[in-house]
Amino acid sequence: MKVITLCGSTRFRHQFEDWNEKLTLQGNVVISLQGFNRNLTDAQKQLLGEIHLRKIDMADEIFVIDVDGYVGDSTRQEIEYATQAGKAIRYLSET
Repeated sequence: MKVITLCGSTRFRHQFEDWNEKLTLQGNVVISLQGFNRNLTDAQKQLLGEIHLRKIDMADEIFVIDVDGYVGDSTRQEIEYATQAGKAIRYLSET
């Protein structure tokens, strides 16, 4: 079993839910994100960002939800973090 952390913009909530289910049914342990609520304070956003990096630490790979190729700044930072940690990276746009 692989552990996969989903990364991407919170604007793609439905795609996160769909891919969480698909990857789980393929026999993977999937770690998603929290924070689809748009009414977060800056401190809460920062906390969730740090927690998400720990989720990447726990994963064998990340799966980037890049709908129509969209990758925002925070997702780019997560990809860079995963790359530096030697994690495998897959993209929705390549499936």
